[in-house]
Amino acid sequence: MSDYPQANLPSSVFVAANTPTSAQDSLEESKEIALSAASAASDRKAGDIVMLKVAEVSYLADYFVLATGYSRVQVRAIAQAVEDQVEEKFFRRPIRTEGKADGTWVLQDYGDVMVHIMMAKEREFYNLEAFWGHAEKIELPNDERSGE
Repeated sequence: MSDYPQANLPSSVFVAANTPTSAQDSLEESKEIALSAASAASDRKAGDIVMLKVAEVSYLADYFVLATGYSRVQVRAIAQAVEDQVEEKFFRRPIRTEGKADGTWVLQDYGDVMVHIMMAKEREFYNLEAFWGHAEKIELPNDERSGE
């Protein structure tokens, strides 16, 4: 779904590494990026990690990854781990990152994948799982669901 150029990487790297051959390939790559983000969040002990396939119900992205951090420092560390892992595996950096300075809710926008890392209070208040309840919930491996 992402037609956004990765301005911070050389265009030759972007074209060679990130040009899916079909819409199905693009959706599969989005899923792999989302799974990688969930794995990175799990590595930093994020709680209640959820992955939603929103491609059929939203034009915003193909997948959302939601994770809970239990301190501002942990929220920032999870966000950094996600950014590092996605860049290492897929040569992609977020198009935009919001909220890193405050550390209560960090949003990383990869175009086709959006990663939300929130403190428990914000996650409960905004309840994105309920808002996007009509999206398909993707089952994650046990070790990536709860950060264990």
